[in-house]
Order: sequence, then C-alpha cells, then structure tokens
Amino acid sequence: MKQIKIAPSMLSADFARFGEEVAKTAESGADLLHLDVMDGNFVNNISFGPKFIEEARPFTKATFDTHLMILNPWKYIDRFVKAGSDIVTVHYEACKERLKETLKAIKSLGAKCGAVINPDAPVSVLSSVIEECDMVLLMSVFPGFGGQAFIPEVLPKIKEAAELIAATGKEIDLEVDGGINLENAGAVKAAGANVLVAGSTVFKEKDRAAIIKKLREI
Repeated sequence: MKQIKIAPSMLSADFARFGEEVAKTAESGADLLHLDVMDGNFVNNISFGPKFIEEARPFTKATFDTHLMILNPWKYIDRFVKAGSDIVTVHYEACKERLKETLKAIKSLGAKCGAVINPDAPVSVLSSVIEECDMVLLMSVFPGFGGQAFIPEVLPKIKEAAELIAATGKEIDLEVDGGINLENAGAVKAAGANVLVAGSTVFKEKDRAAIIKKLREI
C-alpha cells in the first residue's frame, strides 16, 4: 500500500500571514502543501501567481504541490518551477492535445509533473499521458472555490484511475482534491487515492497536527 499523504490546501490559509501559515502547516505534519493557482479565466476566481510562491518558499522546505488552474499553462510553468514548486499539475481541460508536451516540459525543468481532470472528464483521457505522470489529480469538486461539498460520483473514477496507475507498474501518486473531510476520507482512500487535499477541514481546526493525523490514519 502506498504511503498516505495529506496535502492541506493553502487556499484556506490566512493570506495576510501566508509565510507563517506555510511554516505552521508544514510543522503540523503536512506531507505536501497544496498551492491553488487560479487566473480568473480557466476558473471563476483569482488567487496568486509565481511571485507569491517565491515569497513563501523561504519559510519551509516542505514540498510545494502547485495546482495550475490557468489557461495555456505551458506558457508559465518555468516561472512556477523557478519560484519553488516541487510538483506542478496541469488540467487536461486547459491543455487537451498539448498535455503530454506540457508534462514533459515540467519534468525537463526539474520538477515532478501531474495531470488533473475535473469531475465530468472521463479517466480515459489520461491513458495517453499516464506514463509521463508523477501524479494524477482527480477533482472531487468543480475547481474555483474552497469549501465545496465532495461529489460522491467521483469515487468510482478514483478506483478506475488507481487501476490505470497500477497497470503502469510505476510509482505514481493519486491525489484527490475537493470536499475531503473525516467522513469521506476513508472511502477516498479505499477507492485507491493516497494523497488527500484538505483545505477547510484542516484550517478550521485550532490543532492542525491532530486533524492531519486523523485524516492520515482514519
């Protein structure tokens, strides 16, 4: 069984104290720090860009898991890698026929790469790029805003993605993002995911270490 990893979504953090929040969350036992980059075009929200990540980087050595929810991501991946991103994930919906090329470009810059699909995309669209991936990210909400409810219809897709990964024989993380909490984390893991993104669930608690531990062990 793959190691279970918890990736708190920093979208739920206090942006006025972002450096401190990054350090505190890492010290609370987070395996990855999930950084949601939104451009107001691919999704109906705007968050931050590479400069923000660059400013946060000195506060921790934790892995920065940067999720690009932007149009034409291939134009910007070099900036996000240079800013300190360790993993960069890009949407199938934003790349389509350029997905494999974009994944290869991320790896050529020295970062790990991942492909993301929205809840309404079939897992089969990843078949042609799975060999390039270090991570597959399935959205369990439609991206753009934190605090949304988990879409249970994604559970069979997690199982399907886990089978696709297993067929490669490679160590590829399967990450799920959206509405993860103590009630559904067990089902998400049972379906085959090993990286859980949790924003509101982690940041609404005073004791982040305790909630991260519960999510990992539930």
